[in-house]
Amino acid sequence: MGSYGKVGAAILAARACLRSGVGLVTIHGPKCAYPILQMSIPEAMVSVDRHEFFLSEIPKLSTYKAIGVGCGLDQKKTSMEALEELLEKSPIPLVIDADALNLIAKNQALFKKIPKNSILTPHPKEFERLFGRSANDFERNELQRQKAQELGIYILLKGAHTCIACPDGTCYFNSTGNPGMATGGSGDVLTGIITGLLAQSYSSFEAAVLGVYLHGLAGDIASEELEQEALIASDIVQYLGRAFMKLKR
Repeated sequence: MGSYGKVGAAILAARACLRSGVGLVTIHGPKCAYPILQMSIPEAMVSVDRHEFFLSEIPKLSTYKAIGVGCGLDQKKTSMEALEELLEKSPIPLVIDADALNLIAKNQALFKKIPKNSILTPHPKEFERLFGRSANDFERNELQRQKAQELGIYILLKGAHTCIACPDGTCYFNSTGNPGMATGGSGDVLTGIITGLLAQSYSSFEAAVLGVYLHGLAGDIASEELEQEALIASDIVQYLGRAFMKLKR
C-alpha cells in the first residue's frame, strides 16, 4: 500500500502488523516507495508495483494468510481497478480501511465483491460516505448492524468507544482508548494490528475485538507517560508490547 505522498501510512500499518506478533510482512507499494520502505522497515519485504506513484496491480495472493488494504492507497482510477481485482480474487477475508473504503463508496457495486467476514474500519465520515447519513448515533448504530448482517462482514466504526457490528447482528463497544489517539495515522496502526492477528489464525471476530482493545490499551499506556496532547500514531506502535504484557497479568 502507500502512494506518492502517503507512504507513511503503509509504514505505520506494517510496523503495527509486525508488533502484533506476525512472523513475516510484505508491503505492496509503488516504485517511488521502494527505497523508503526498505530503509524504514528492514524487517518487512516489499512487493513493487509497476506504477511509479500509485497502486495499479495486486501481487500473487496465495502466499498470504491475511491482507490489509487501503492505508495511503489514494483514489486514482488504476487503484480502483486494482482494488476491484483484489476483492474479486481474494481467497480470504480482508481488512479494508481508508482510501479502499472511499473507493468502495464511489463504486457501490464493489460491496457485493467484498469477501465474507472481511473487516471494514471506517471513521464516522467514511461510514457516512459508505452508507449514507444518519439522524443520530442510535440510527447510525442500527444502520451499522443492518449492513454488517446484510453484507456478511464486520463493520468497525472508529471513535470514542469504538463499535464493532458483527454479521450475526451482535454489537460490541470498546472500553480502551483516549482522545489523544485522534491523530493522523492511528487508523493505519489499527489496520496493521488487526491484519497481524488475522495472520496468526485469529477469527475475524477475535481479530476485530482484540485488535481494537489492544490498540486502545497501547494508546492509554502511552498517554500515561507522554500525555494525550503529545501522543502520535508511532507511539501506539511503540507501546503495543506493553499492552500485550498487561493482558498477560
